[in-house]
Order: sequence, then C-alpha cells, then structure tokens
Amino acid sequence: MVMATSLLLGACGGENADVNPTAGNENVIGRSDIRIEGGRMTPEALWAMGRIGGLNVSPDGKRVVYTVAYYSVPQNKSNREVFVMNADGTDNKQITRNAFQESNAVWIKGGTKIAFLSNEGGSSQLWEMNPDGSERKQLSQYEGNIEGFAFSPDEKKVLFIAQVKTVKPTVEKYPDLDKATGVIVTDLMYKHWDEWVTTAPHPFVADFDGNKMQNPVDIMEGEPYESPMKPFGGIEQLAWNTSSDKVAYTSRKKVGKEYALSTNSDIYVYDLKSKQTTNISEGIMGYDTNPQYSPDGKYIAWQSMERDGYESDQNRLMVMNLETGEKTFVSKAFDSNVDGFVWSADAKRLYFTGVWHGESQVYQIDLTNQNKLMQLTSGQCDYASVSLLGADKLIALRHSMSMADEIYSVDLKADNKVTQLTTENKHIYDQLTMGKVEGRWMKTTDGKQMLTWVIYPPHFDPNKKYPTLLYCEGGPQSPVSQFWSYRWNFQMMAAHDYIIVAPNRRGLPGFGMEWNEAVSGDYGGQCMKDYLTAIDEMAKEPFVDKERLGCVGASFGGFSVYWLAGHHDKRFKAFIAHDGIFNMEMQYLETEEMWFANWDMGGAYWEKQNTVAQRTFANSPHRFVDKWDTPILCIHGEKDYRILANQGMAAFNAAVLRGIPAELLIYPDENHWVLQPQNGVLWQRTFFEWLDKWLKD
Repeated sequence: MVMATSLLLGACGGENADVNPTAGNENVIGRSDIRIEGGRMTPEALWAMGRIGGLNVSPDGKRVVYTVAYYSVPQNKSNREVFVMNADGTDNKQITRNAFQESNAVWIKGGTKIAFLSNEGGSSQLWEMNPDGSERKQLSQYEGNIEGFAFSPDEKKVLFIAQVKTVKPTVEKYPDLDKATGVIVTDLMYKHWDEWVTTAPHPFVADFDGNKMQNPVDIMEGEPYESPMKPFGGIEQLAWNTSSDKVAYTSRKKVGKEYALSTNSDIYVYDLKSKQTTNISEGIMGYDTNPQYSPDGKYIAWQSMERDGYESDQNRLMVMNLETGEKTFVSKAFDSNVDGFVWSADAKRLYFTGVWHGESQVYQIDLTNQNKLMQLTSGQCDYASVSLLGADKLIALRHSMSMADEIYSVDLKADNKVTQLTTENKHIYDQLTMGKVEGRWMKTTDGKQMLTWVIYPPHFDPNKKYPTLLYCEGGPQSPVSQFWSYRWNFQMMAAHDYIIVAPNRRGLPGFGMEWNEAVSGDYGGQCMKDYLTAIDEMAKEPFVDKERLGCVGASFGGFSVYWLAGHHDKRFKAFIAHDGIFNMEMQYLETEEMWFANWDMGGAYWEKQNTVAQRTFANSPHRFVDKWDTPILCIHGEKDYRILANQGMAAFNAAVLRGIPAELLIYPDENHWVLQPQNGVLWQRTFFEWLDKWLKD
C-alpha cells in the first residue's frame, strides 16, 4: 500500500532545518527552498533534494553523524555537509557549512571528536572537529588524495586508501617528447569504466598520536594490483582486527589480460608485526569482498561468489573461524544476494540486507541456531545499508520508488519496530503528489509468475486512457526493487502522466538463482518474451492506451530497447535507449571487463562451434535494423568505456539512414551515468520532449 506523503514523513528533524546554510557565502550549496508549482515532480525538484550519505554511530550508541550532498543546477556543482543527531532523531544539527566535499565522517576519541575527509585546501585530507563543528583541525599532510580511512580500534593507527602510479608516462621513455599526449598500450585493462588506467588504489597504514597522522606505509608496496577494487570499492573492502595488529583487505591480484578475464578476488590479511600477508580465501574462485571481523575477534565474515568470471553469481555470506580456519556459507537459506551486513555486538548473529520479490529488506542469521534465517523488516521499500545502533537496535538507509534515502532505526527488542529518524526532503515531498506504486504478478510465456511494478500518474483516473512506458532494467542482473533514481525516476515519469510498467523479467535477483541466471547466454530469449508479456498484460487494461506505448531503458535496458525495436510487431510508438549495446560483435572487443562478455555472451564471435556464443551474436540488435520502423532517441556518454559511445552513434546513424525519425543526445564529459546537474536536467528535458512528441502530440 502506498501511503500519502504526509503520513510517511514526520515533523522536520533538525533545529537548523529552516536556516539557509548558504547565507553569507554564495559558493556554498545548501538545502534548497524550491517552490514547486502544480504538485508534480520536476527535474529541478529532483536535483534540489539533499542526498544522505554514509552514517556512523557514536561509541555509546547515543548519537549519529551522517552527510548530505546538495547540488546546484545554476552552478553545476555540489558540496557535501556533515550532520549530527541523537540516536532517536532529535536534536538534528548541520555542523558544517562550506563549499567543500566532506565525507567519511566517523566518531573518534570516545565520541568527543568527529574525523572526516575534506578537500579544503585542494586535496582530500583527514580532519577532525568537535561534534558541534568547532575546532576544525587537519590531521594529515599526505601528498596525494586520501580516498577513505578507518582508525584502528586502539586509535593508534590509521588505515587509509590512496592512489599509486602503475603506468609510467610516455615522457619517461622519450624525454624529448614532453608535450606528446599519446599513450603506448601493451596489454588489456588500459581503460576501465570511465578512466584510462594509470594508477591503482592501495591501502596504507600510518601512525596516529592523537594530533596528526604520520609515517604512512603502503602495505602492498611494489604491487601493481588494486585494493580496494575499482571502480566501486571503498573503505568497506578493508578492515581492522580487534587487536589493531592486522588488516584484512580485498584485492584481485591480477593485471592486464589476466585481470580482464577473471573475477577471482581474495581476502588478504596483513600482519603489521611480521609484515607478512596471508590469503584466507584461496580456493574460492569468484569475488571475495568486504571483510568484517567479529567484535570478539574470533571470526571474520565476508561476501563471496563461487564461480570465476561470473560477476552476478550469488553473493554469499561466508564466516571463517580464525582459530580453526573453517569457512562456513552461513546464508544458504537465502536464495538471493547478501548486499551488505554487520555483526551483532555479541558476535552471535549477523544482520544483512538482500532483495527478495522486488524489495530489499533486513534479515538476521542466528549463528547459534544452525544459521537460522529471520526476516526483520517488511514493506514496499528497500533498505540500502545496515549498522548497529547500540546493542539492541539497527540503523539503516531506506528508500522506495516514492522517496529518496532517509535514515531509519529498527528496534530489535520491540518487535523490530521501525522509526524514521531524518526528514531531509520533507519540504519538497510536502509539495508533491506521488503516484501509486502497485505490484502485479503476471504469467509468462513459459508458465512462470513474474512480479511487475506498475507506477500510476498522480491523481490517476481509471476512466481515462494513459500513454504507457515499458521500463527495461540494466545490469543485466540488477533488481527492479523499490529503488529511487535521480535519473530513471519513476515518479518523474508518472508526473508527466505516463503509466510505467517495470517487470522483474528473467535474469534479475530476488526470485531464486535459477531465475537470476536465465539471462546469461540468452540475451534475445526469454527475458525479451517477459518484457512483451508485461506490456501486453497491461495493455489489456481499459486505462492503458495501447496505441501510445513507449519503451525505455539503459545499459542492458538500452540493448533491450535496440533489440525490441526490431521485434516489437508495431506495439511501440517511441523508443529511448541510453548507453545500450547495438552491435554485439563490436561490444565483445570494445568492452574492458572481458569476463563479463565471455560469461554473458558465451564466448567470442569467432568461436564457430560455440552454440551459445553464436546464438548471442545472431541476436545482436544491429542485425535487425531492417525491421526498425519506430522513432528512437539514442543517448550516450563519450567517457563510457564499458559500452563505448560509438554504439549509440551507430544506432542513431542506422535509424537516420533507414529514414526513421531519430535523435542523438551525446555527452562528451559523462560516463555510463549522467552525474553533472545541468547534464542531468538536460537528460530529463530531452527524455520527456521525445516521449511527448511521439506519444502525446
């Protein structure tokens, strides 16, 4: 059930909620006082929302520190501020107001100080301040940027992340060519996601005397490997043991072609006394990431995948007994992925988040009772993180298709009562009317049941007919759960009077591993039939105008749009593909993480005896351009090295040559996403202008 916004949100949380934090400094971006006409979501309203980031609980469990990012469309930039509140959500105060990016805020010195990263002064360094924001003091003078940190339990050392050079510049080979820009490449993985690879993140350990960080030591010195792993890994991939003399870290100790072909990362433990490193996950062939020591120091847990080369394998929760070395797969009862976890204070339980049937909830594993699994939360929402809030509560970020992240607590001693602690964007939600979100189960062409989310326009009238959009998910194995997006925002689409149909088609987690794995090697198969099932079932409704159907998606969703453009039998009147694969043969050679291409495509297109690979490449969207008959908008970023921009340009060119109405939105400075505020607003305006032109005019 979707509740009215006013019921979902309580009174505004902080004493500074109505204060303009930008007053007196035009370079500071703060909470917007935007006024929204008509009560409907707009791009400007979306970008005016504060985005809550990481949170940390004080040692006594009584206070919480967290960050909020604010964006300015006119200035085309952002800054991130620090907030402190009581553990029950009261006395919420913003304690920084400046033009800097401040992050990774944590309590230190028994909760009397807050340590954080700030780019004040140009580079990202470690700072501390009082809980009221006073007495800011820089603790590090590292020559580069510090990208994440964690104090040892005894606070005598700091573990931090920084980049080290792994590729020599061309000028070192030819000193007389100091203005040459060419890069000589001799192996694979020379590019990754959105960068030309010249550095790798390494873990460093430095001494800390209470006033400054000094004597940093690279614990992977001389190694060309990454820890944490690019592009998404952070400080969560490293961990201190309870006695402050060992560091566990995540690394895939491979480079070049070997790196490009394998997902086999491991958990390594570095002994600060002996300076020896041990691989504790050797023999587990997939991703091993995110180690956490138990509070009693007897165990270490981490997330683990079984198969090499399969980045969407089941993410299992492993626990290792540090005395015996025994490893146990403790989350067997959960036939989906463990997305994040934390130990209980007594080390007898593990709490984790995971998606099941289109919702990400919090679960408990009781390690004293045969790893018994229990679901702690419920509702039409996604929990995005989980941490301890004292001994008897949890604290988490939570969002839904109708609300961005806010902070919630879960009281384990009061029937898991959930309490909302922050109301960061209440002043915006109070001006909006959200559309109803409904889950429908549909029978697929092979007789299975598929959950499809349907999002209705605000003030929906069942006696009217609405243009309707089929949403195609990316990944390909990313869940269509209760996610909130600042680009693919369903409430934004609904506010433009579209019904959105978002199926959990074949190849998505949360419905068992068989369902999740059904897309690999079968891109043009059952998952495409599932898409058509979803839109065909909704088209039977009298309020859906089946003469005004559109189809939109990004990444694998963009591939899906390009593929459906050649197979839709005139169902759709408009298409939009963002960062999609158009030519599968070129994609196989252009992408950087070859393990992904080999697993999902089944192998190389020149392997003529490989039936899976041959089926994949025979279903490449570019082979069906002769059947294209519908207007299409192609969007792509030129810094997207996962799916190169020439894929979008080729699709656009093909449509124009075929005489099909087409438009291309190309971003020279964006990657697989759209991250800059003005580019984001341009994306939204172009998106809806295209749909309105073909589905409403």
